[in-house]
Amino acid sequence: MRKLFAEALGTGLLVFFGVGVATITFGLHFQGISPSAGVVATALTFGLVLLALAYALGPVSGCHVNPAVTMGVLLAGRLRLAEAIGYWIAQFAGGILGALLLWGVLDRSPYYQKSTTGLGANGWGADSLIHIGLGGAFLTEVILTAVFVFVILAVTGKTGNSTTAGLVIGLTLTLVHLIGIPITGTSVNPARSLGPALILGGTPLNQVWLFIVAPLVGGVVAAAVNYLVFAESARPAASTPADSAPGAQPSAA
Repeated sequence: MRKLFAEALGTGLLVFFGVGVATITFGLHFQGISPSAGVVATALTFGLVLLALAYALGPVSGCHVNPAVTMGVLLAGRLRLAEAIGYWIAQFAGGILGALLLWGVLDRSPYYQKSTTGLGANGWGADSLIHIGLGGAFLTEVILTAVFVFVILAVTGKTGNSTTAGLVIGLTLTLVHLIGIPITGTSVNPARSLGPALILGGTPLNQVWLFIVAPLVGGVVAAAVNYLVFAESARPAASTPADSAPGAQPSAA
């Protein structure tokens, strides 16, 4: 239960801060005349929040706070299916609660109108800054999620460094947001997308299926790439007569 609570808490905080800054910068136009300022501010917020959560909650649950990450970890053989299902339930619940809390705060402002300000929802077509089509949005989310989850699997695996893993993961999330925000608003996390879409309804809710399916597909791709890259090095090297000689160095995998 501690693991599930940590996942729900972490996902809720990720949504509250990340989606909150996205709503304030783009919905309330606090980025000024430059959309790039809003992109950078939002990307940094998502990355910094995840960095902090990785070190705070990582020792408890691994700090997935993202169903796509859990999918990748599951397929990498580091999590049982029953545990993954529990994580998914906790993450979606946390994402919804985080979005509700954010909406409850912003709704107290006279400048906030749900119908016009929004709530940092993802989208394509008219709801994309560059009006990307459905196919482009799907492909973008798969690629960005695959890169993000692959990095997580790499730095938390046997060859990774646990001391710097949280920093690398946070910076990677920042990176994928820098390119993804103008295209789809950047989901790479189904729980991050579902909460705001449920509150807003309408087009965001009609489009949210893509931001659930595509990141999960990206998690599957990441697990496959992780296996192809690291499976051989994870296996013990076959011994040879030379390896068994006194003073011999281990052969490279």
